[in-house]
Amino acid sequence: MSFKTWFKTPKAWVFICLAIYLGVASYASHDMNGVRNGGIAIVAAIVVDVICGLIEKRKRIFPDGAAVTGLIIASILSLTTSPWMVAAVSVISILSKHLMTHKKKPMFNPAAFGLLVSIVLFKTQQSWWGAFGDLSAWYLVLLLIGGYLVVNRINKFPQVFTFLGTYFILLFVLGNGMVHIGTTYLDAAGLSDALRPPFVNAAVFFALFMLTDPPTSPNKVGDQVVFGFLSAVVGVLAYGYMGGLMYLFIGLMSGNLYQWARSMSSRSAKRARPPMKKVDHRMPG
Repeated sequence: MSFKTWFKTPKAWVFICLAIYLGVASYASHDMNGVRNGGIAIVAAIVVDVICGLIEKRKRIFPDGAAVTGLIIASILSLTTSPWMVAAVSVISILSKHLMTHKKKPMFNPAAFGLLVSIVLFKTQQSWWGAFGDLSAWYLVLLLIGGYLVVNRINKFPQVFTFLGTYFILLFVLGNGMVHIGTTYLDAAGLSDALRPPFVNAAVFFALFMLTDPPTSPNKVGDQVVFGFLSAVVGVLAYGYMGGLMYLFIGLMSGNLYQWARSMSSRSAKRARPPMKKVDHRMPG
C-alpha cells in the first residue's frame, strides 16, 4: 500500500491525530515520558502483530492498526508506567486481536481489552494524559476537532452522540443523590466527579477514538444507537458500583459483546432461512 493510499484510510487519520495529541500533551506538560511510552507501545504492538500475521500466513501484513493501538495505550497509561509494563499491555492487546476473533475480526477493542486486563492483573495506573486531562480546558477543542475529522470519515456520529448523550445525562441524573438499585447503592458523589476533568476528557477521547473502532463496532445506524446506549449505561453503572478506572472499558466490552451476539444471530438466521425455489417463467407448450 502506497503512502498516498494509506493517507486516505481512517486508520491513517486516527494515527495522525493521536500522534499530534501525544506531541502536544508532552510539550505542554514538559514531560517526555509520554513520547518514550508511545515509541515502546508502538514497537511492541507492531512486532507482535507482524509475528501473528506471519503465523496466520496472511497475504497482506500492514500493522497500521497495531500502531494505532500502541498510541491509544500510551495516551491512557500514566506517564510513570514502567517501559516493560507499557510493552506488556501492547502485547496483551494485540494477542487479543488475533486470538479472540469472530469472522476473522477481533471481538473486543484491542486497546480497551489490554488496558482492562492490565488493571486487573498488574494494577496499572491510567491518567488519560493524551486526552489533555491535566491541561487547560481549551485543549479539549483540539480533541474535538481531530475526533470530528475521524468520526466523519467512518460515519459513526449516531454512535458517538448516543453514547455521550446517554453518558452525561445518566451521570447528571444519578449524581444528584444516593441512588438505590436493587440491593445496591450507587455512589452519587463519585458519579458527580465523573462530570469534571479529567473524566470528561477521558469520556470524549474514548467516544471519538475507541468506541468508533470499525472492526469492533457496528455500521448500521440502528445498531450504532444500541451499541452507544449500552456502552454508556453499563459504563456509568460500573463507575457507580466500583469507581476506579475500569468503567469505560467495561462499557465498551458490553458493546462489543452485543455486536458479537448480533452478528451470530444474523448468521444463524441466514442458515435457518430456506433456500428460494427457482420459478420457471417459461410458457408451457
